[in-house]
Amino acid sequence: MHKIEYRAVIKFLTKEGKTPAEVKQRLDAVYGDSSPSYSTVKEWAKQFRLGRESIDDEPRPGRPSEAITDENIKFVEETVLEDRRLKTKELAVMTGLSKTTVLRILHEHLGMNKVSARWVPKLLSAVQKQERVRCCAQFLSLCEGRQKKFWILLLRVMKPWFFIMILCQKKNP
Repeated sequence: MHKIEYRAVIKFLTKEGKTPAEVKQRLDAVYGDSSPSYSTVKEWAKQFRLGRESIDDEPRPGRPSEAITDENIKFVEETVLEDRRLKTKELAVMTGLSKTTVLRILHEHLGMNKVSARWVPKLLSAVQKQERVRCCAQFLSLCEGRQKKFWILLLRVMKPWFFIMILCQKKNP
């Protein structure tokens, strides 16, 4: 459950006249371990008793984050797709963003992880899945009517590996 929803429940129960301990007890009964701590419930109940109506966070001081924009995300994505071996430092220099901002874009916005020195998507997009289906269908159509020839070619390629595996198994029983 999202913290805004917890706050709505705390606000409602506080307006009903419940104490923070009673509110916490009700939240624990319904949400178990995922409910907010007693100090959080107590603080929000206090604010609602003092007249606060909003359950949203107040604006925080400081400069707002302006680095993560659609343009920057698109640029990082295009750059990484061109060369998956780029390092975050190189991307940071190319974009003019900090290394942590580039990492946040790669992980949170593009869903990519570094695997074997390459940036790869965590999950395939719909377009990538469709492309895999298209390639597999094309491969099957190429093999259609020529299954025997395909297996002969596959065995020619795999035969050396097969013998190497047998030799390795005999040496390491």
